[in-house]
Amino acid sequence: MSREVWPGKPWPRGATFDGTGVNFAVFSSVGTRVEVCLYDPANPSKEIERFDLPEVTDNVFHGYVPGLEPGTLYGLRVHGPYNPAQGHRCNPHKLLIDPYAKALYGDVDWRQPVFGYPLGNPQQDLAKDERDSAAGVPKSVVVSDFFDWGNDRRPDIPWRKTVIYEAHVRGLTMRHPGVPEHLRGTYAGLGTPAVIEHLQKLGVTSVELLPVHAFADDSFLNDKKLSNFWGYNTLCYFAPEQYYASRKNPGAAVAEFKAMVRDLHAAGIEVILDVVYNHTCEGNHLGPTLSLKGVDNASYYWLMPEKRHYLDFTGCGNSVNASNPAAARLIVDSLRYWVNEMHVDGFRFDLATVLGRTGEGGFDRNAAMFQIIHQDPVLSRVKLIAEPWDVGLGGYQVGGFPAPWREWNGKYRDALRRYWKGDENLASEMGYRLTGNADLYAEARRKPQASINFVTAHDGFTLHDLVTYSHKHNEANGEHNRDGADDNQSWNCGVEGETDKADVVALRERQKRNLLASLFLSTGVPMIVSGDEMGRTQGGNNNAYCQDNDLSYVDWNLDERRQKLLEFTRRLIHFRHGQPVLQRRRFFKGAHLWDSEHKDLTWFRPDGTEMKAEDWQKPFTRSLAFLLGGDAIPTPDERGQRIYGDALLILLNAHHEPVSYKLPAAAPGQRWELGLYTADDNRAAEPAPANGKFELIGRSLAVFRQVET
Repeated sequence: MSREVWPGKPWPRGATFDGTGVNFAVFSSVGTRVEVCLYDPANPSKEIERFDLPEVTDNVFHGYVPGLEPGTLYGLRVHGPYNPAQGHRCNPHKLLIDPYAKALYGDVDWRQPVFGYPLGNPQQDLAKDERDSAAGVPKSVVVSDFFDWGNDRRPDIPWRKTVIYEAHVRGLTMRHPGVPEHLRGTYAGLGTPAVIEHLQKLGVTSVELLPVHAFADDSFLNDKKLSNFWGYNTLCYFAPEQYYASRKNPGAAVAEFKAMVRDLHAAGIEVILDVVYNHTCEGNHLGPTLSLKGVDNASYYWLMPEKRHYLDFTGCGNSVNASNPAAARLIVDSLRYWVNEMHVDGFRFDLATVLGRTGEGGFDRNAAMFQIIHQDPVLSRVKLIAEPWDVGLGGYQVGGFPAPWREWNGKYRDALRRYWKGDENLASEMGYRLTGNADLYAEARRKPQASINFVTAHDGFTLHDLVTYSHKHNEANGEHNRDGADDNQSWNCGVEGETDKADVVALRERQKRNLLASLFLSTGVPMIVSGDEMGRTQGGNNNAYCQDNDLSYVDWNLDERRQKLLEFTRRLIHFRHGQPVLQRRRFFKGAHLWDSEHKDLTWFRPDGTEMKAEDWQKPFTRSLAFLLGGDAIPTPDERGQRIYGDALLILLNAHHEPVSYKLPAAAPGQRWELGLYTADDNRAAEPAPANGKFELIGRSLAVFRQVET
């Protein structure tokens, strides 16, 4: 007996349970027929039923099935043209994941015929493969949106107070002794008291999670007994990755993810997702047919003018065409879902320049996608962070995104790395980078918080490896050390790799403190990557995307040296939280404001006199000093009151020899007190020397705070 299928509605897209049945809605501008196939939960490769969606409204095929419940496994088959030369790749023999599926069950099995064409055929993708792929394709899952959120409230951390902690769900929790073994590597593990306590003690406000959208492992990695650990290989933009769920029944990842968000919110911590809307795991013309490619290839992907091949701005085989209304809607619907239903607080967009590509393939800061998000009443209010580059022509767009976007600032990262390893001709650039990047953002009337400042991220060396290796060591990736960036601006302090030499070890620890201190004393939004606060190493691997093992996991077994670094980082972050002058919302003017004792920003030479224009051009200027006026903050607090804070004097010496600084005069009734000195991670607060001079040893940083006498 065939199942009764009512006409249903063309919205919302996907499979929606309303309490008594399920509405299916699938967009395809080229499809001629859409079938829904149901599968046995006990044997997901066994099809138990199939029916057509009976109605089509504005290219949306839809139907309603009474009595169908959450937990149902299903897939789609889209009939239509298979004509790769014209950009169309519909093949009903290939089971497709619903682009709007809220959960997936099972993995891609590359041994099954998941390609739309017969492998090894001389015509390659122009021929059509008619073998059924269902056994090799994850099944979409019908889910219920009900969840007891209790009193969940978004922390709504202002940008000026935000400290971002980039983390991997599995990598952060797999070796934590306080996480129960059965919860390690999972959403539930990330929400345990032990992990949350670490985040709170550290002082971070926002956790930025590497991709949690359902993703596929690459077949070439499976062949090498490796896996796509980072997850930048998206399979579905609505479904949370099931690998990170402690329970493996269909749809369990949804509730577990929500519970994690609820627990982090209760601790005052935001959840930001790293999202990959720039490409999918379906690859180029020789890639598999798993979802969008078989639903409506020409609507969802950028195609070359001859239409068979794909424009690739990502280096991953394809690029999602956000200038197409169907693709734009998919992206925006996904974003809204994660905000409204999953309660996340923002997004970091991988290779975000792709979203601003227009009809000719160029980048436009006024592209439709940016305008849609800017005008959206939901999305315009959450944190939006761009990785402002892709691999296409004109793809490097640091400083080029519109408000309200913030940007990963690669220029900041490179400048700090080069400065502390002793490169020349950096004084002027360091001046901009430490004080809010006005050269990048002021002209466009953006604010200092437009810059996400970072020294390290998931992609590249860890902080420890940055000062331990001058060259990458990626042999474990199985690509003969050819993968990963060659230009890392790293310095091994004299010995490549780990060493017992006391002087080298001491210098490396000081360099870590220098980089961290510079980061948290800079104007903008600081971000650190998980484990850097504890000296995590990847053994010199700067591209550990495929290492689901101890190379990527945070090691929580701390020796004395790593424990000291953790305590130093905690002190730094809490120092930042307590200093309003480090949380400025406007650029410096280099002037007195109101009745301030000091200018808002003053730069000094080591002899105590103010820097002149020619000082910034000297190639050997590696020693910098600047004073931030704590009573010269132009913006009021949330209640409209003037903000007062400490005046801070920050001294940096990237030279290998000591430099003696003459401290500027403190305000009447005040004195300078040493609050931080990277040459000694345990040094307590103490008055400045009576003679007003302070000697920084080679490669060190000091902070003085103005206090009452």
